[in-house]
Amino acid sequence: MQPKYKRILLKLSGESLAGGDKHGINNETVLSIGRAIKACADMGVEIGIVVGGGNFWRGRSSGSMDRTRADHVGMLATVMNALCVADALEQMEVPVRVQTAISMQQVAEPYIRNRAVRHLEKGRVVVFGCGTGNPFFSTDTAAALRAAEIDADIILKATMVDGVYDSDPHKNPSAKKYTELTFSDVLNQSLQVMDSTAASLCRDNKLPIYVFSIEDPDNIPRAVCGEPIGTIVRS
Repeated sequence: MQPKYKRILLKLSGESLAGGDKHGINNETVLSIGRAIKACADMGVEIGIVVGGGNFWRGRSSGSMDRTRADHVGMLATVMNALCVADALEQMEVPVRVQTAISMQQVAEPYIRNRAVRHLEKGRVVVFGCGTGNPFFSTDTAAALRAAEIDADIILKATMVDGVYDSDPHKNPSAKKYTELTFSDVLNQSLQVMDSTAASLCRDNKLPIYVFSIEDPDNIPRAVCGEPIGTIVRS
């Protein structure tokens, strides 16, 4: 397999790490995702990863809790996921570093852009935790921001569906799948690719997004090699 991209930002949802358990961490699922990431690293691809935290915490369903505090709890959830992904990769002897946007130096490095880029250049996978470090911003926005900062060629968004549809394919069997879209399409039609802040950031920085299914983790190296398995969104 020949990689199409030299440096990628892989966005993993928290739900993808839960596997069939739907909550928490499924160890075998994380290991299978780790093996797919290792396959990309073995091809010489430089890999940054942003993880969500929805398998542990969803701020928008936290009831009467203050939104800022709820988002901070969500950031801590992403750190648990980042450490689990890093551990799986280390078991496979893949060099990896975890960087967090909120300082917790006993657990991970603080996020420093130049240090992250240096790790990538040395062949280390970098897992970014805590989102952007700010409340009111999703981990999709964090993925767009980190991808722009590290000069990634593309964002690979691994989701629970195999691309972008004009409606929810789980509810509408006649939903139409798109193979290619523009960011204007996404924003004007309110398509569920990522939130509008993240989509605008990608559009402004000419960062393409490739949306595909993580149900088969081997789709990660397939996406890296440019195989037509999902939906590409570009300017």
